[in-house]
Amino acid sequence: MNTIPTLLTIGELLVEFVSREKGCGLERVTAFDGPFPSGAPAIFLDQAARMGAPTRMIGAVGRDGFGRNLKARLEADGVDTRHIGESETLTTGTAFVSYYDDGTRTFIFHLAGTAADASRFDEAMLPKGEIVLHVSASSLGSAPLRRAIMQATESVLARGGRLSLDPNARPELMRDRESREALENLLARSHFLMPSVSDLDFLFPGLSTEAAIDRLLAMQAEIVAVKKGAEGALLVDRGERHLYAPHAVEEVDPTGAGDGFCGTLMALLLQGRPLEEAGRMANAAGAIAVTRRGPMEGNSTPQEICAFLNAESEKDRKT
Repeated sequence: MNTIPTLLTIGELLVEFVSREKGCGLERVTAFDGPFPSGAPAIFLDQAARMGAPTRMIGAVGRDGFGRNLKARLEADGVDTRHIGESETLTTGTAFVSYYDDGTRTFIFHLAGTAADASRFDEAMLPKGEIVLHVSASSLGSAPLRRAIMQATESVLARGGRLSLDPNARPELMRDRESREALENLLARSHFLMPSVSDLDFLFPGLSTEAAIDRLLAMQAEIVAVKKGAEGALLVDRGERHLYAPHAVEEVDPTGAGDGFCGTLMALLLQGRPLEEAGRMANAAGAIAVTRRGPMEGNSTPQEICAFLNAESEKDRKT
């Protein structure tokens, strides 16, 4: 029986507060919901664990209520948290988000100088057996996290492991040349690439989606998954191509939907599921995610995804 590779992530751990009022721009006194467990790498890994993949998270939180909130959620869903450090002196990172009626968002992140910056990597943290290191490029904006990620990259590749990358190029978190250089380094060496359409525009300005995919497949990439938001998704490898139509759902909170898509896709691929099926499940997971308030609250199980797809099929039969 083949052993499933372990999905490993290193990155920011934070809690998120979501304003109840749309359009406040985080500049007016208003009510918030939270703290919600968050951080792109954590959302990804939590979803992958729910889908049955072995997982391990490296990062840091404060020894405070927010940190306990995060670790409890990840542990409840099956993530190996033994290498999430707890700082006595630094607080857990936070983010505040407010939505507008058109679906756009305003973020304010508090990560610099928090426990997220205390994240460290050493070889002893690597799991035994085959490893796929997943990187969310949002983590590259922090110099300490970037160092840990690049050190882990060299270690994992030296052991014959593979890389998975969500370019997740958020301008709020990636403002310097070093972040862009690290992203380009990882882009050229990753086996699984999961950009959004806006990521492709950021990486290859002026190129069409198809031309950008061709550019990525000319690198190390084995599989490219393009998240198209309300327009569905596209999966391409060197022999297959699958286009997935969007699901008509009521959008409540889109934050974390892309991470849920990626976590579902990688977990299923590493368990040997066919590309078409893994993409179909991932597309549904992304749709489910936007219907729930809170970035990690939208994560789902295989049973929930199958029930959602069955309900969609039944709806289609009746129309």
